[in-house]
Amino acid sequence: MQRRTLWTAGVALAAGAAGAGLAWWRLSPREPLPPALAAFWSSRFEGPHGEPVVLQQFLGRPLLVNFWATWCPPCVEELPMLNAFQTTHGARGWQVLGLAVDQTAAVQQFLQKLPLVFPVGMAGFAGTEISRSLGNLGGGLPYSVVLDRQGAVLHQKIGKLSEDDLAQWAQLA
Repeated sequence: MQRRTLWTAGVALAAGAAGAGLAWWRLSPREPLPPALAAFWSSRFEGPHGEPVVLQQFLGRPLLVNFWATWCPPCVEELPMLNAFQTTHGARGWQVLGLAVDQTAAVQQFLQKLPLVFPVGMAGFAGTEISRSLGNLGGGLPYSVVLDRQGAVLHQKIGKLSEDDLAQWAQLA
């Protein structure tokens, strides 16, 4: 009886490990293809108040793009860190850009409570597809991408950022 229990536990453990490995492989960020990056850099968005947000203007600077939404608790939690990152590292050339996967009215209302020092583009629900094209295969939020001065992807993260993530990225440029 004890041998059967051990065998069953071993099979269950192996199945769990295989499932976790498959999930990690399917959901981990992938390197975007050059056509996806070209399409990204040619994108234009409206800001929450109708102002133009043209991605081409950010080429030549290290850029941290953060896909977020007002209804996403980890997104909202990391926005003050991104504000601080922009304030601290903007003088060194860094630019943070928020792409809101949300409705304009919700973002406008949110920004009244927490003004952001970096530009926000209204990507709407199409933002999920844009993030997928940049390597976020699962389309989850928040999703952050660090691009170098030439526009190439240096780093990606699915999920909430940490101070350590930002400190490491700050050293990249």
